[in-house]
Amino acid sequence: MLPNDPIILLSVVNTKLRDCYSSLDALCDDLGESREEIESKLKAVGFEYDEASNSFK
Repeated sequence: MLPNDPIILLSVVNTKLRDCYSSLDALCDDLGESREEIESKLKAVGFEYDEASNSFK
């Protein structure tokens, strides 16, 4: 389960993307999380997923 706080979520997701997953879709599939929900929470605090760098910026 991923954290609800968007700033902690950003840190956890970016770390997992860097260390364990080749894409946001792979992370979501493996963890059973909603891509839309993650993107929505992080967009609300000014971050969007960048496929080229495989991270939220």
